[in-house]
Amino acid sequence: MPEGAVEGGSAARPDPTERIDLLLRDLRSSRTGLTDREARRRLVQVGPNELRRRGGRDWPRELVRQFTHPLALLLWAAAGLAAAVGIMPIAVAIVIVIVINAAFAFVQERHAEKAVEALAAYLPTRATVIRDGTVADIDATELVPGDVLVISEGDRISADARMLEGGIEVDLSALTGESMPVYRAADLADAGVPLLHARDLVFSGTTCTEGEARAVVYATGMRSELGRIASLSERVRRDESPLEHQVRRVAWLIALVSVTLGAAFIPLATLAAHLSFVNAVIFAVGLLVGNVPEGLLPVITLALAMGVRELARRGAVMKRLSAVETLGSTNVICTDKTGTLTENRMRVVVAHTTSGQFDFAADHPPPTPHITLTRMAIAMASCNNARIGGPGDQASTGDPTEVAILETAAALGVRLDPEVRLRRRIRQFHFDSSRKRMSTLDTDESGARVIHAKGAPESLLPLCDTELDAGGRPVPLTVARREVLDDLVDELARQGLRVLAVAERRLDEKAAPPRQPEQAERGLTLLGVVAMVDPPRPEVADAVTACHTAGIRIIVITGDHGLTAAAVAAQVGITRGEPVIVTGDELDHMSEQELDQLLAADTAPIFARSSPEAKLRIADALRAAGHVVAMTGDGVNDAPALRRADIGIAMGRSGTDVAREASTMVLTDDNFATITAAVEAGRRVYVNIRKFIFYIFAHATPEVVPFLIFALSGGAVPIPLTVLQLLSFDVGTETLPALALGREPAEPGLMRQPPRPRGEPVIRAPMLLRAWLFLGIICAVLAMAGFFYVLLRAGWHPGAPTGPGEPLHHAYRQATTMTLLGLVTGQIGTAFAARTERASLRSIGALSNPLLLWGIAFELALTAAIIYLPPLQSLLGTASLTPGMLALTTPFPFIVWGADELRRWLIRHRSVRGTPAESTGATTDHDRG
Repeated sequence: MPEGAVEGGSAARPDPTERIDLLLRDLRSSRTGLTDREARRRLVQVGPNELRRRGGRDWPRELVRQFTHPLALLLWAAAGLAAAVGIMPIAVAIVIVIVINAAFAFVQERHAEKAVEALAAYLPTRATVIRDGTVADIDATELVPGDVLVISEGDRISADARMLEGGIEVDLSALTGESMPVYRAADLADAGVPLLHARDLVFSGTTCTEGEARAVVYATGMRSELGRIASLSERVRRDESPLEHQVRRVAWLIALVSVTLGAAFIPLATLAAHLSFVNAVIFAVGLLVGNVPEGLLPVITLALAMGVRELARRGAVMKRLSAVETLGSTNVICTDKTGTLTENRMRVVVAHTTSGQFDFAADHPPPTPHITLTRMAIAMASCNNARIGGPGDQASTGDPTEVAILETAAALGVRLDPEVRLRRRIRQFHFDSSRKRMSTLDTDESGARVIHAKGAPESLLPLCDTELDAGGRPVPLTVARREVLDDLVDELARQGLRVLAVAERRLDEKAAPPRQPEQAERGLTLLGVVAMVDPPRPEVADAVTACHTAGIRIIVITGDHGLTAAAVAAQVGITRGEPVIVTGDELDHMSEQELDQLLAADTAPIFARSSPEAKLRIADALRAAGHVVAMTGDGVNDAPALRRADIGIAMGRSGTDVAREASTMVLTDDNFATITAAVEAGRRVYVNIRKFIFYIFAHATPEVVPFLIFALSGGAVPIPLTVLQLLSFDVGTETLPALALGREPAEPGLMRQPPRPRGEPVIRAPMLLRAWLFLGIICAVLAMAGFFYVLLRAGWHPGAPTGPGEPLHHAYRQATTMTLLGLVTGQIGTAFAARTERASLRSIGALSNPLLLWGIAFELALTAAIIYLPPLQSLLGTASLTPGMLALTTPFPFIVWGADELRRWLIRHRSVRGTPAESTGATTDHDRG
């Protein structure tokens, strides 16, 4: 490797046969890594370790898409009709509306995408390096050439590096497409092979599936192999969410109906109603414009983006906008126990050896060291990868279980510095979810080789032939003694304690060192068992109650002992009475039919000593039964189950990079209560989307009715609302209140309702009936009442001329202005009615959504400007209204809202009485419609 690679800002590919010392020299590094100051200097030179976009987003295509969705095409048709008959002001106005709407939608989608991308800051990929001679956890973007990586099982490797020591299994599928992990080790050097096949190199974007190692970074960012591939790739386009897909389908339906009605009414208006062709086209244009819910798609996108941001603030980071709506229909949560239901702060409380019971409770002094305790402490400190902090040191790091037993060993006087422990270690056989144990091959102070092992008692005890007696001598482990130990483990587990067995085996000097775990983990001598407490999180019990009330089932899937899991589940309220405990072995022997029957039963089963493969099988079974499943996980092997679940939930603190990448949602606090809060927020977002869709659709009827009256009267009634006035209503006064409805607080009883069925459309028949045929007709009647009130008071009769220069022309302009004002005031009543689907407005507070109040204030101010400002009067054909006319429209909002309040009261009254409609699901339809 050439000198100055780092200073020059580039990194050459390493020669696999080059000596490590020469590579470290060329990188100006050492086996103890860089200093923090030097790393910061190099970061300025080479830049952050990240992949840069090339060519940017394909924003022109996104912008064109806004001009070609079905609602925009409907407006294009209306503009084309107007232009064809020479009504250019209307055609130009419609085109302006299309441009404004497309620009708004484009800006909101870009804003939403950036909001989701910005959430990556909540979950920076981390890297463990050696800085200033100590192990440090840093943001992976801060890696520089020369850094020494500490790689452990489950880590995502964030830079190209050459192995310094150790051996690991690496998943290279991101680079090679091969699904089987490959072995990489420092003592393997290949020459004459492709770079990706060199067995002493690891690469950015790959993941460590097993083992531990250290490696020196030689390439970062776009200089890595992944960066080379990224430079040749284009970014994948954003998928359309199911909700957007549903709305798009409805938009096509609206477009089809509108075009059909417009095409049918043109000959009907000209032949039957005897309208002129120009008037018939005006009617068709009004019909098309009146049916278009402008702003629907961008408002939905913005509502989802706001939901994602709110969830992030509550500790649940969503990686896709579309996942927010899925949360609302979740009806099964499969959760881990440790760290999710519990605090994941392990503390050893008791140890059992042949010498008796030793209490480690917080209010007791440490027990007096004993030969059996000391030997067990040595094993616990050796078979361990955690690090405990000292005075002035950083906090303890590592797996909470390993930290707990390491602290206990230190309390017994056995404190192995990580450097000493690593120097004595010959080989490590990592913890495996199927073996449920871990072991190491170490040398003791005298140089003798010793196997140290720890693991689940049911996994480790069968591998023990002897037990250390009170005098420190191995004695046979009899059947009777095994039964005593089994009873002891069960008793400790019933108390909610996590139990580990600890064992050792001293090797003969002439014996070859074992290379496989099966060779090492046999003929062991049991040293004792330790029991740890991990108390439940205090907020979980209330969250579990909320889930049960909301109709959400909770299933515990844990690698812990069944009785321990059952005790914790009972403490937090997941189970009542005698729980059904299914061990991993029992699940393996279950047929698919037996598993389906177990999951279909009205119980909360606990799957104990389960493997990640069991999670995948359970997720498949639940989804096959039609459930919407949220699955938690933190390990490498949890990734398939997280991908298979509807909502894969990874742990942000304790989870591996692999699990976080495979998940849909990441908990930044690893807390089950956050899942419940996320489900509630997801339900609220979904309900609010339905609210503003209903709000927008409710205005279709009062917008279309004026043109129907004009057409069906054969022109005897002048058009009650001009197309330009209609456009000002749709674009100017409707959007802000719709956006405000997307920020509605949760409606009372939201978490007392059952989850919505999978695939339930967001737009359903009850919603449309309520919007079009109930509130829509009321608003239309009120607006038309205002129109005819002004005309009739001025002496108008059917067929009387109202054109420019006629005596009634000013009264006609006032009448159309009254129609517009009637639509706006009816719109205000609709906004308040849309705030709840079932509860009364009083239950949530009429003033509890300040954004809606500001939106209404804006639309009233805009309407006043349209009515009284001369430039807008000239443009839109409006006229100033008298105080009496204004007074006539004052009660309109209260009439609209009051009618819907009465409807909701009748629904609640019928529900309380328990009519047959409730039992048949009609009430549910009303609730959702």
